[in-house]
Amino acid sequence: MAHIYSRITSQGQISVPAEVRRKLGAGPGSVIEWDTAGDAITVRRAGRYTSEDIHKVLFPKKPKPRTLDDLKTGIRTRIKRRYARGRYARD
Repeated sequence: MAHIYSRITSQGQISVPAEVRRKLGAGPGSVIEWDTAGDAITVRRAGRYTSEDIHKVLFPKKPKPRTLDDLKTGIRTRIKRRYARGRYARD
């Protein structure tokens, strides 16, 4: 890749060249992240998390698999408790 240059304005703003924006997949409103390590600076698009990534963080354990009979029994029990009168009245 050829060298690509940007100029910094007096207010500290830069324009990200089109080729770099395409590589980052960045567009208007995108947030980019700057990481410094010694003399090197890495620029990457921030916040590229899928709903699956978020779900894995919130729910790290997978629920145990249930059979169809387990599900039917659970539904039956819930319905009985919800609509029962007297002894099994709502929890």
